[in-house]
Amino acid sequence: MTIHATRGRRARRLAGACLLALVVSGGARAAPIPVRVVVVTTFEIGKDTGDVPGEFQTWVEKLPLKQELPAPGTWHGVMRYSPDLHVLAIATGEGPEHMASAITALVLDPRFDLRRAYFVLAGIAGIDPNFGSVGGAVWAPRVVNGGLAHAVDAREIPGDWPDGYTPVQGSTPTDNPVPPLHSLSGDMEYTLNPALVGWAYNLTRSLALPDTPALKAIRARYVGYPQAQKPPSVLLGDTLSSETFWVGARMNRWAERWVGYWTQGKGTFATTAEEEIGMMQALTLQAQAGRVDPDRVLVLRTGSNFDMPPPGETAAELLKSETSEGGYSGYLPAVAAAYQVGSVVVRELALHWDRYGDQVPGTPPAQGR
Repeated sequence: MTIHATRGRRARRLAGACLLALVVSGGARAAPIPVRVVVVTTFEIGKDTGDVPGEFQTWVEKLPLKQELPAPGTWHGVMRYSPDLHVLAIATGEGPEHMASAITALVLDPRFDLRRAYFVLAGIAGIDPNFGSVGGAVWAPRVVNGGLAHAVDAREIPGDWPDGYTPVQGSTPTDNPVPPLHSLSGDMEYTLNPALVGWAYNLTRSLALPDTPALKAIRARYVGYPQAQKPPSVLLGDTLSSETFWVGARMNRWAERWVGYWTQGKGTFATTAEEEIGMMQALTLQAQAGRVDPDRVLVLRTGSNFDMPPPGETAAELLKSETSEGGYSGYLPAVAAAYQVGSVVVRELALHWDRYGDQVPGTPPAQGR
C-alpha cells in the first residue's frame, strides 16, 4: 500500500470517527446515513482488499463498497458502505457472541436508521451430504439453535437413545411435547419470513454456480450420497447454529434429528454454522424496541465443506484435512457463491427501493395503500 493510500484511509476513518463523535455528543445532529440493505458477513482473513478473500472482502471488491465507516464496539472495527446503493456491510467476527454484540452495536449506532433495512447474512458453512453439495448455496427458511442443550458423555448414553443430547427443559432426546421454544433457557428456533425467503430463492434458483475440477473430486468421494454428488446449485434448507465445530456421521445424524425435533418435523437440516442464532436473538430483541423489522431478514449459507466424511474415512481424518491441510476443501467456490447469489438479492432490493422500501417482496400490499 502506498503512503498516499494509507493517508487516504486514515483520513476517511478520522472523518467517520468525527461524525460519530458529533452525533453521539449531540453537537451536530446529522441526518441518518440511509441504509437499504445490511450485508452481514462473519470474518475476514487478511486485508479488506487485494489478498485471499474472506466473506467480507468479496463484497467490498465486487459490489463494490468503497467507503469506510468506523464500526466501534465490533470485532472488525470497520464497516463498508456504498453511497450509490445505500448498502452497508459488516464483518461481525466468528461465533454467536461476536455476532450478537456486533449486530446490537450496529442497530444502536446513532448514525443509522435501520427500521426499514433488510439484513442479509451471506456466509460459508458445512453442508450435509444427504442434502446438497459443496459449492452450493442454501437459503434458510429456519434457524435452529444447536448450542443450547443437555449433553451426556458418549460413553454414558443410554442404549435406547439416538444420541446424547436432550432439550434443556427435557430429560430425553425425544421429549414430547416439545418444550416451549421461548423460555428462560433461550430461543431454539426462528422461522424467517416465508414470503421473503421464497422470493429470494425464486429470484436466484436458476443461477449457474461455478463447478471446478476440485469440487468434482470432492463430491466423487461421497459414493452412496446422490445429493452430494450433484453439481452446486441454489437450494432451500434450514441451518443449525452451534458454536461447537462438530464433525462426523453420528453428529450429522444428531443435527438432522435436532432440526426435525425443534421444527416439529417441518424443517430439513441443510447447513451448519455458528452465528445465525446470535444474529436472530439480537435482531429479535431490537425489533421489540422498534429499531428493526424482523420480517426483513435473510440467511444464505454456502457449502465450503461436508460436515461428515466420505465412506472409508474417519471423522478425525476429515477434521484434520479440513482444518490443518490447506483449509476447507470448497472454501473459495463457497465464498464466491455467497456473493454471486446474495448480490442478486441485495442489488434487487437496493435498486428498486421505490418498490421494496415500504413493501416486503412476496407479501400482499398493505391495506389502504
